[in-house]
Amino acid sequence: MKLYFSPGACSLSPHIVLRELGLPFEAIKVDLATKQTADGADFKAINPKGYVPALQLDDGRVLTEGPAIVQYLADQAPAKQLAPANGSWERYRLQEWLNFISTEIHKQFSPLFNAAIPDAVKDLQKAKLAQRFGEIAPALEKHDYLTGSQFSVADAYLFTVLGWSKYFQIDLNQWPSIARFVDRVAARPAVAEALDVEAKAKKIG
Repeated sequence: MKLYFSPGACSLSPHIVLRELGLPFEAIKVDLATKQTADGADFKAINPKGYVPALQLDDGRVLTEGPAIVQYLADQAPAKQLAPANGSWERYRLQEWLNFISTEIHKQFSPLFNAAIPDAVKDLQKAKLAQRFGEIAPALEKHDYLTGSQFSVADAYLFTVLGWSKYFQIDLNQWPSIARFVDRVAARPAVAEALDVEAKAKKIG
């Protein structure tokens, strides 16, 4: 498998999941400005949407969209328990979290990365994020992870988007259970490895 990623982007989520699962893969960096991959390919020929992540299987098929990719990956190694069984109530709860993170956290961050957006609008976005963080915090006060005591693909995704808070002076210590969650996930060996690989890739340019 090949994971097309950009350091610090939402592709960190499937990157973490691949390392948690111990699946063999090749991480290929994408320049999102030029749409070129580190191995010289035209990324838009791989994913016409032009953004990461994209997962290319050994047979050439390509899967895009983070929540779909991480569930596919989890189902390749069910013994690792990064996602409950398909068709179970617990799986639908996982999908509920993945959708919430995608629409209410991930996409609320997006305008903050746009330098053309007025500060007043960015302040409104930060207020929306604060509201959503307040809705996540109680779940993490009860359990170590979103769905209970077991780390899941939803936690990898939440950890990824929470990492963007530092770019916009959002102090996660306002929500102690969230701050503890970030530290807890960061301490996982597979997560630390993914972060290290992406930090080195970013320095290469």
